[in-house]
Amino acid sequence: MIPRETVGLILDTARIEDVVGEYVTLKRRGANYTACCPFHNEKTPSFYVSPSKGIYKCFGCGAAGGVVNFVMEQEHSTYAEALRWLAAKYHIDIKEEELSPEQLVEKNRRESLFLVSEFAMKFFAEALDTPEGRAVGRNYLRGRGLSDDTIKEFSLGWAPKGRTSLIDAAKAEGFKVDYLIDAGLAVRNEDGSVHDKFRERVMFPIFNLSGRVIAFSGRTLHADNPAKYVNSPETELYKKSHVLLGIKFAKSEISRMDKCILVEGNLDMVSLYQLGIHNVVAPCGTSLTSEQIRLIGRFTQNVTVMFDGDSAGIHAALRAINLILGEGMNVRLVLLPEGEDPDSFSRGRSADDVRAYIEAHEKDFVSFQTDMLLPQVGSDPVRRAELGNTIADSIALIADPIKRRMFISECASRFGVSADDVEKRISFTRREEIRKEAEKEERERRRAEAGLNPAGPDTINTEPAPVQPHVIKTGLDAAFDNNLLAPIESDLLSFVLKHGTEPMRFESDSELYAGEDENCPLVADFIASSLESDDVVFANKVLRKTFDDYLELYDLGYSQDEILRTLLNSGDPEVTLVVSELAFEKHELSVKSFRESLTTTESWLARQVPHTLKLYALKRLENMISEATEALKRITDEGAQTELMTKIIKLQQQQLKVRKKLKEDNDK
Repeated sequence: MIPRETVGLILDTARIEDVVGEYVTLKRRGANYTACCPFHNEKTPSFYVSPSKGIYKCFGCGAAGGVVNFVMEQEHSTYAEALRWLAAKYHIDIKEEELSPEQLVEKNRRESLFLVSEFAMKFFAEALDTPEGRAVGRNYLRGRGLSDDTIKEFSLGWAPKGRTSLIDAAKAEGFKVDYLIDAGLAVRNEDGSVHDKFRERVMFPIFNLSGRVIAFSGRTLHADNPAKYVNSPETELYKKSHVLLGIKFAKSEISRMDKCILVEGNLDMVSLYQLGIHNVVAPCGTSLTSEQIRLIGRFTQNVTVMFDGDSAGIHAALRAINLILGEGMNVRLVLLPEGEDPDSFSRGRSADDVRAYIEAHEKDFVSFQTDMLLPQVGSDPVRRAELGNTIADSIALIADPIKRRMFISECASRFGVSADDVEKRISFTRREEIRKEAEKEERERRRAEAGLNPAGPDTINTEPAPVQPHVIKTGLDAAFDNNLLAPIESDLLSFVLKHGTEPMRFESDSELYAGEDENCPLVADFIASSLESDDVVFANKVLRKTFDDYLELYDLGYSQDEILRTLLNSGDPEVTLVVSELAFEKHELSVKSFRESLTTTESWLARQVPHTLKLYALKRLENMISEATEALKRITDEGAQTELMTKIIKLQQQQLKVRKKLKEDNDK
């Protein structure tokens, strides 16, 4: 367990803009930063980072939290793992306290998978320097032009011949075989025996964004083996469609250059990187996916596809066009000379030569497709029309109307048709996509109503629906367990989270006037004492827990910033979401100016906090009257009826008093 003081040091040191900036390209906007959200696909930035509050917030999908929460989401890690990640980033030593057996099991499970993967990487790297490894693996890599420094930098290795070489070595180091199986490094046979997943292959470790090894790609050197590359199976750590080979090494350069070069193969990526072209990544033994494109989109919106010059490479490049455009990104393509791939093309050339070739030969997708395919269709009007429609359908994926118009003009010019004709095709395609999407949603709705899975075979869905977390939005809608009181409770909690340690300066003629500033009540004290005097706690459980956690830290003498930072990074997702929603304002300067315009001598807080408490009292009375009235309908005993009616009358009298006070506030 990480000691509390160490957690505090980590949170004091970590800068949210630094951490978030490793995953997306941030642009300053006033006191905050903006970016396209890393949690959902968007084309217009709605993701904000506030360095002063240590909060990130997406106004599109609602994702929000602090620096620890962000690392947890991005690295799919636990709370403790995220703290360790931050500690490593900022070179903070952790002297952990003794864990309970349950905590130890929870901590060890995922960490063990990382550790056994790291052990395997070292094992393969060391095997490269055995007689077998040098004669076969290292000799092959050197023959492909890779230097020993590059081999070391990428931790390339060799999986030896033995059926259980890695298993035996791991067992000798105390690793459980089950962890090797769960990490995709070993396979259990039907008879219960196990064997190494990788044998006699050159090994390429696959790293996640934070630099931890999560999987492997192994290349056979046997010409008669049809499986040229074998990758790790999907595991708890590795989702192949979400990972790009080389992203650990390339992310900073991609962001700096605002451009990503996408190649097909492992050696393509490593060779270009060795040459000095560092903004290069490759899919991990799979066809390019939307998730991989979105990963690139965290660092740049510009992708240059540089696949092999053979027919398979050209086909893959053409397929990549719509995937990249569909994610709202810009795509250009480079055709290499026939028979070349990026690996072979880079050998014997300098980085400047390769960059110059890319710059001279990269084309937009319309030019690339017409240059590649138009000569093949010749003068056949049907085939020309089909190709024109295909390109128009790609243009239809572009959301920006100005960009779309530019490509429409180019397409029309290339095919000798009017821009209106291309526009008509695009309008038709976009309408069809909307219609298909609507039909799909309707089918899924009907299947859900019938108890069937939304997609897939017609089987009854017997699994309970997943419990949806509270979603707290500005205005607070039906996500709360008490819709009548939750909006007012959220307003009160918002005052505490934004202004809890600020004084409330009442005017001298106010019944709440307390003299000079040093005697003014602080917002947190005022709200807490007001609720305690009425023996009231928040009805909404999430808001109540957040309020109680705030007061606990407040009573310990934490500053406002320390309280917010601790709550944001508490590891409780509901508390994190509440705090990030209620403590962060997108346009803080304009809000501040608006507040200051409301009043001059009397502080805005001294006017609004008591007013909100009165509204809360009114809402509670309305709630109690409503509940009592409903109960009265069910009671048949006359004595109980009389008692309940008397209670309702008293509540209504209190209601009138509160309304009168609210009217007086409004008349001021």
